[in-house]
Formats: sequence, C-alpha cells, structure tokens
Amino acid sequence: MRSHRRRTLIRRGAPALLSAAALITGGLAVASQSAAFATTTTAAPTASTASTVPVHRLCSEPSKPGYMACQAVVRTDLKAQKSLGRHDTPKGFGPADLQAAYHLPKDGGKGATVAIVDANDDPNAEKDLAAYRSQYGLPECSTSNGCFKKIDQDGGTNYPTPDQGWAGEISLDVDMVSAACPQCHILLVEAKSANMDDLGAAVNQAVKQGAKYVSNSYGGNEEAADTSADDKYFKHPGVAITVSSGDSGYGTEYPAASQYVTAVGGTSLKKDSSTRGWSESVWGTSAGGEGAGSGCSQFDAKPSWQKDTGCAKRSVADVAAVADPATGLAVYDTYQASGWNVYGGTSASAPFIAGVYALAGAPGSGDTPASYPYAHPDKLNDVTDGTNGSCSDYQCKAGKGYDGPTGLGTPNGVDAFTK
Repeated sequence: MRSHRRRTLIRRGAPALLSAAALITGGLAVASQSAAFATTTTAAPTASTASTVPVHRLCSEPSKPGYMACQAVVRTDLKAQKSLGRHDTPKGFGPADLQAAYHLPKDGGKGATVAIVDANDDPNAEKDLAAYRSQYGLPECSTSNGCFKKIDQDGGTNYPTPDQGWAGEISLDVDMVSAACPQCHILLVEAKSANMDDLGAAVNQAVKQGAKYVSNSYGGNEEAADTSADDKYFKHPGVAITVSSGDSGYGTEYPAASQYVTAVGGTSLKKDSSTRGWSESVWGTSAGGEGAGSGCSQFDAKPSWQKDTGCAKRSVADVAAVADPATGLAVYDTYQASGWNVYGGTSASAPFIAGVYALAGAPGSGDTPASYPYAHPDKLNDVTDGTNGSCSDYQCKAGKGYDGPTGLGTPNGVDAFTK
C-alpha cells in the first residue's frame, strides 16, 4: 500500500482546512479583475514578488494510505459568478491569453484525443464544458458530435460517486485542454476512487481507448513500490502522459516522479512590455510549502535523456506552464459550485501541456514523449527567476537551462513537443 506524505497545505491568508461547502457559503470578498491580474512593465518577476492570494484546495488531503490528492486550488478572494452580463468577461486567463503567451496555433490537433484521468464523477462535466467553450467561441465539444466522451475506469458508464472537489478538478482539466487545443477530442476517464490502483486502471483504460495523450492532475507520497506502479500503469510507449508536479513547493511526489511521464511544473504568468509580451517566474516562494513541486526522486531511476548532475535518480519537473492562482485561469464549474472561478495549481499546467503535445502530433510508436523537450530545449521559454523552497541548487531555484520547478521551460510553440 502507498503511504501518504503529509504535504503542507497552501496557506495564503485563508484557513487551510476550509471545507468545500464553506467555500461556497462563506461570503467571499469581491476583487477587481485589474487587481487580480496586474500587468508588469519589467522583465520576469523575482521570487520576492511571489503571489500571496488566499486559496483553497479543491481536494482534501487523503486519510488512507495509497490515495492521491488532486492538485487544483481556487482563489477565495474573488467572488464566483454563476452567470455573466452581456459585456462581462470571466476573471482569469482564457484561451486567447494562453495561446498568445505560449505561441500556440489555433487550428491544430484536429481529431486528436486527449484523455483526462480523475477520481469520482462530475455529473455536470459536459454541460460545464459547453458553457466554457461557448463563452470563448471554441468549437462545440459534446457527446452528440463525437468530441466528448465520459467513461468509468472499466470503459463503461457505471460512473463513480460524485465528489465536489474532484468535479472542480475535472472542470479545470477539460477547460485547460480546450484552451490549449480547441480542435482536440476529450476523453474523461473517471476512476472509482482516488486510490492509485484505480487511477492507474483509468490510465490504462484511456490508452486502451486509443488516447495518445493522457493527463493526470494528482499526486501523493513517493514509496519503494512506485517502480512497480511505473511498469503497471505508466509504461505506454507512444503515449504522452503528463502529470502535475505538485502544489506544495520543493519536494517530489508520485506519479510525477515516474520515469515514463512528463512531469509538469508551474509558473506565474504576467503580461509585460517585452518582445514576447509575457513574462514568467517560478510559482512559489523561498519559504516553501506552496508552489510547483520539484526535486530528486527517492526511488525512480534517472531516464537516459535527463542529464542534470545534481540528482542521481529522476528529477522533477520536465517542463512547465502557468499554475499560480494569482495569475490563474478562468474555469466554469457548477457541481455544488458557483460557476466562474479563478483556479490554479499544477492541475492546470498538466492538462494544458497534454493539449500542447496533441498540437505537436502523434508520438513515435516506441517513444517516451517526455524525452522530446530534452532534444529541443531551445524551442522553450527558459524560466530563470524564482524559487519554490529552500535548497542549495537548481532543484528548487530557477536559472538558465534546466531547473526543478520549471524543468526546461514553458511552451514557445509546439516544436519542443515532437521528436
């Protein structure tokens, strides 16, 4: 059985153990969009300017060994919006922002299927996805037109018990795939519990269904049995499997530490006056306990394509994308939730990168696609500022080239995500 590591909950001025119900019913303070997403005219922000917005984890910490937690957080200083006025727009970055920030094509990935693996059921997944895509003028993605499909971990429609926290995670995941790859099909595979064996069975089912891109936005403590789980659930040549690196700052989690997956870290993303028009820094602070996960695996072997010398085993992460809730994403979720919110966490970056892989095209049949960015580091935005904790080297501090919190960098088009 998998032991559970007590991870530090994200505490940014909000009670860390708020229940999901309290999030909905407890009057949330209103903040303006301009205050929430300030524009900077300098280069990339440094660690000292890391965000301090109050947030709440969507999924509670597991109470049993062998269980995973989802990696999504929601801002609690912004009032949720059930509906929008005629001239209103959701708070948070939308598809056009992300496509511009990461130089992504608007018409790629047609017909590709990105699978989302999560625990429990979101009864409103398809309806909420339709609202998100309609708001941003994205193509319809529904069961009726063959773009959206929801199955259980056995491939059927015996959906598991609904869960409010995981439903929010599901909304974030399908919205981020939509933002990255509007033409992609979406396969939602719902595991019957957050146990790694059930989630792993859902990964295998996603691959069995033909998905070449599989996103996983959950994590837990590393343990010696991880190497067996690697072979059982994540060793799928020719399939790009992305995994969130974690939301608790410096420190490794599984399955991000698997040698067969692309571990996805997180950044703070801001508009600026640079040639790119955007800047990024590590999501996190030197105090640690919050931000993108990173570090050196205790058990997983170092892949041949990973060349950093400060870690003899698997280093986390490989690449990154926006995850800081202070520069977070607009997400629509109505299952025991209040509509439009601003979400963050590496649960945002993992499905987004899965969509980027889909834009890049099908991986080679015998390849481990996590190796692709290492062959094309010059095709990524190198993130050189910020830290996610206290350590003496690149495992928690950004710098030129590879570093733990952001890996090799963030997408600059799709060329780094193909062979």
